[in-house]
Amino acid sequence: MRRRPARREPTGPETSLLARLHDVLGEDGLRTGRLGRATYRRDASFLNAEPLAVALPRTRQETAEVLRACRDARVPFTPRAAGTGLAGGATPTGEAGARPVVVSVARMDRLRELDVANRRAWVEPGLVNARLGRAAAAVGLRFAPDPASQIAATLGGNVATNAGGIHVLTYGVMSQHVLAVELMDADGVVHLLDGGRAEQTGLDLRGVSVGGEGTLGIVVGACLRLLPAPPAVGTLLAGFPSLERAAAAVAALVTSDRLPDAVELMDARAVSLVEGYAHAGYPQDAAAVLLLEYEGLPAGVDAGVGTAERLAAEHGATSVVRAESAEQRARIWKGRKAVAGAIAKRAPDFYLQDVVVPRSRLGEMLDRVVAIGERERLEILTVVHAGDGNLHPFVLFDRREDGVMERVFAAGHDIVAAALALDGTITGEHGVGIEKRDFLGEVFDADDLAVQRAVRDAMEPSGLANPDKVLPTTVGCGEARMVPEGAWV
Repeated sequence: MRRRPARREPTGPETSLLARLHDVLGEDGLRTGRLGRATYRRDASFLNAEPLAVALPRTRQETAEVLRACRDARVPFTPRAAGTGLAGGATPTGEAGARPVVVSVARMDRLRELDVANRRAWVEPGLVNARLGRAAAAVGLRFAPDPASQIAATLGGNVATNAGGIHVLTYGVMSQHVLAVELMDADGVVHLLDGGRAEQTGLDLRGVSVGGEGTLGIVVGACLRLLPAPPAVGTLLAGFPSLERAAAAVAALVTSDRLPDAVELMDARAVSLVEGYAHAGYPQDAAAVLLLEYEGLPAGVDAGVGTAERLAAEHGATSVVRAESAEQRARIWKGRKAVAGAIAKRAPDFYLQDVVVPRSRLGEMLDRVVAIGERERLEILTVVHAGDGNLHPFVLFDRREDGVMERVFAAGHDIVAAALALDGTITGEHGVGIEKRDFLGEVFDADDLAVQRAVRDAMEPSGLANPDKVLPTTVGCGEARMVPEGAWV
């Protein structure tokens, strides 16, 4: 375990900046003491670093004044909302030199407009995903992106990381549901990228900003697409005697004439852990379970569920259960979304990975994850957005154990390397942040990265917006690290 760096007292220029921020935000909107900053040292990953201060603006005007103060002092800023990110994207590293100011937009949480006629919503960045979902449901609509953290994750963070969720197979990730982004630069100027129009015109700067992870500025608003609520839903739970058979069933399902709207896979460790926590009704004798969902008109849903029942049986399913009520359906999905909470019963710490492989190689990847856990003497349980091959291995550990962090980092590194070796990629929905920053050179060549840097520099010329994130350092091919040197946990 790396040692906590010695505390740094503010310098003269930093003291002047803090005074200016205090004038803008008042006592309630600025955290400068050690305890006040402690909550904002990290996101939901375990990468920690010390910010200079934490700014909590309530309005767009206050946010603009905070960014202008940082610009004038040449101090970088780290955007943050709920902090549910898992790649260190909201961790204020300060690698670029000066310690950054964390700018939390969590207090900017209004649903500005629910436009039912045009099926869209204008939101502030601190609005929680599930709150928009409830508001949309009340008028017969839905917001499709549903990350497992949706009860806490904010829409600004969802935009910044291009979040996905359980229904990504049919509805896609966040970028398919963002019609416009209001992006504030280091000068406090808001740029409207697109405008919520029916069709895209000109350069797609909106698309560039979705997934920007705060490196292009701060998302201060967004226009999001809403969809009609489906008239019928069918949910199926199937148990399999092996991971291989479950993976083969997934391949058959997604190439059938009835594409599911959601396909989730959970291994036996995840099933055992969740069942004792959420009592979701999962089969305890299964080596893996699939959670399947079909949406649409009743006849189509029935046909889809019938196809799934047949294919599950053909691939050796030991149990197949269709949800007979809304309550049973909610219970089945509660189990899947409760994995992170259930882990607290087994281990004090966990490290969550996020990689993608082609669906045809899902079985191979699951086998490699098992082998990595055995080699590093770590318990790893895996849940998968199986429809698009997005794996989430949870590495369980206790950080108080001597030497365990080195094994955890080694396991994380090898999981990413295994995905790349199977023609996969390094992230499906959690983003790059700092955790996988140096792996980006394994995905793109030098020319590709140079174009990305040029775009970032053109859109954010100050270099102050989350400067340490996403694009890699000078680490060469084959030298990728899971975390930067000097990070500590």
